[in-house]
Amino acid sequence: MIRPYTSSDKPTVLHIWRSASAIAHPFLSTEHTDQAEAMIRDQFLDLAETWMIEANGTAVGFIALLGTEVGGLFVLPAHQGKGLGRALLNHAAQSRAQLSLCVFSANHAARGFYTAYGFEAEEERLNDFFGHPEIVMRRRC
Repeated sequence: MIRPYTSSDKPTVLHIWRSASAIAHPFLSTEHTDQAEAMIRDQFLDLAETWMIEANGTAVGFIALLGTEVGGLFVLPAHQGKGLGRALLNHAAQSRAQLSLCVFSANHAARGFYTAYGFEAEEERLNDFFGHPEIVMRRRC
């Protein structure tokens, strides 16, 4: 089930992000991860259109959108590979002519997932906040 985010979901979103990010971004320092979590908690979630996905009545993933940009797509590691990330992207694509996102170059699993979904790499650049290379990807819906 996909449902809108509510403010009571904030601790769950942070837990999902922390758990999935630890696997997807092992190259990030603890300091950077802590700073990013604070930004997500204190700023990002208030700006984004966020949708939660549930399995057996429990939120296990989310997608956060800033217009047509996917600011974050994370699913708890135990629930990855079950089509939940694809379902969240499908939900976002229903109301948008295109989607874009940035993914770390070193996050090979996510890059493969986004490519299989139909995203195409447009540009590689250095992420200003983390200082790691990232790829800008876009998909026409």
